[in-house]
Amino acid sequence: MKQVLTAIMAVFLTVTGANAMDKENTIYLDLKDGRVVIELDSAAAPNHVARIKELTRAGFYDGLKFHRVIPGFMAQTGDPLGTGMGGSGKKLAAEFNKTPHMRGVVSMARASDINSADSQFFIVFNDARFLDGQYTAFGKVSSGMEFVDKIKAGTQANNGAVDNPDVIVKMQVAADAE
Repeated sequence: MKQVLTAIMAVFLTVTGANAMDKENTIYLDLKDGRVVIELDSAAAPNHVARIKELTRAGFYDGLKFHRVIPGFMAQTGDPLGTGMGGSGKKLAAEFNKTPHMRGVVSMARASDINSADSQFFIVFNDARFLDGQYTAFGKVSSGMEFVDKIKAGTQANNGAVDNPDVIVKMQVAADAE
């Protein structure tokens, strides 16, 4: 009986697509230690998700540094200058949402202007609920957080600036992955 139920459930999941990865809304972030899978939330932040996918498809993120990494807080990347001052040149209006900034959440970095997010993003190491409603969360790490934990860190004393930082080896939309 158990085998029959398992077979019926497998058919149901296949037919309904339940538990299937939405490859168009999944990012593969390859790091030196392994692959991080990020599930994008296009319902919560449609314009940010669209821009991240556009930049990813253009190869913008490949080779970029994790220029700011604060232990116990977050790892930030997405600046072509590697200083925290650069971007792609296209500002995005904030899409604040109800996604809590908890371990593994991926959110857009910005300057003091709430509508200044561009290409830089960060991955939260630990719960950081004080960021809720102030930064646009657009995704969550679904696997590979152990590789994010291994990204070379700076120190809190230097605001997380990293000497000889780790880089994004390759970033791809899963639907386009090789």
